Amino acid sequence: MAQDLTRLDHLSQDELWDAGRAAAYDTPGEGMDADAIVGPTVDRLADLAEGGAALEFAIGTGRVAIPLLERGVPVTGIEFSQPMIDRLREKVDERELPAVHGDMASVRVEGEFSLVYLVFNTIANLLTQDEQVECFRNAAAHLRPGGRFVIELWVPDLRGLSPGAPAQVFATRDDYLGLDVVDLANQRVISHHVHFGHDPADRRAAEIGMTPHRWIWPSELDLMGRLAGFELESRHADWTGTPFTSDSRSHVSVYRLADHEPAP
Repeated sequence: MAQDLTRLDHLSQDELWDAGRAAAYDTPGEGMDADAIVGPTVDRLADLAEGGAALEFAIGTGRVAIPLLERGVPVTGIEFSQPMIDRLREKVDERELPAVHGDMASVRVEGEFSLVYLVFNTIANLLTQDEQVECFRNAAAHLRPGGRFVIELWVPDLRGLSPGAPAQVFATRDDYLGLDVVDLANQRVISHHVHFGHDPADRRAAEIGMTPHRWIWPSELDLMGRLAGFELESRHADWTGTPFTSDSRSHVSVYRLADHEPAP
């Protein structure tokens, strides 16, 4: 496990999210692209923008940004993977939806925003606590007073870990197997994605991918927000407002920028 972490830590986002993965990232009408998922996400973000402009950290191929733009919310994006931006450009022009190539923890874009958002666990792609704190600070630097930073993030199911087990299964389908290797001491997870062909004859030709993450407890996330001058405004288990409980496997947390500067 430690060897995998070391190797993956040195890969750039362009290497992790290369042209092949960018081309296969969209799943129109299914999975995270299903209307039942995208619709409530866009509804909530449009309400939180309150008529102002939005900035998406890790905009990817525009899964959320494009329908949010179609709702009348001006959107700008930051994305570390150039292949993902290239895929975004196939869908929408730069003048309609600007996207800057760079690190969401440090890159600045022009303008002031009423909303910064970061969906689908992507803050965990920043592999150190320092980077994650800087991500909050970068969000604050882009927001108008009273603006909001919204994060969608999974909650690790540590109760489901079997003592001594090398990995935890998090998804099984006829064509897919998902495994997490968890490093508790360093709050690291490597997700292993095994995709099988739909044809039984292709099952021996599986495609395997790995993505590293640093998981964050909700309370740690709240502290990161306070360091950047945010206050937690709300937390729900999903985009539709389901109450967040100890059994929730994800959360949508809304942070509001305070009117005063954070203490040094």
